[in-house]
Amino acid sequence: MNITGHTLEKLEDPFGLLSGDRYEIFLDLDIDEEDELFSDNGVGLRVLFVVDENGSKISNYHFFEKGSDKVFDFALEEDEEQIVFDYCQSIIRED
Repeated sequence: MNITGHTLEKLEDPFGLLSGDRYEIFLDLDIDEEDELFSDNGVGLRVLFVVDENGSKISNYHFFEKGSDKVFDFALEEDEEQIVFDYCQSIIRED
């Protein structure tokens, strides 16, 4: 799994109920054809990323098929989750 691009949107909390900042990040992924997650349409990863006084964290994520937005029931492996976390944190700093 390689991250090839992304889109980033800062989510607004109109009522001020949540602490910190929340971001919805859509990652474009390059998945090997031999991987069970592979799709001819392409695969993305939607990440809800939180930055608050306690630090940064991935709050939630899911894989989806591009075009259909079909959700895949797969989890990131520990090393993949660290790669996604590091990538998300680096693009938040740039924003």
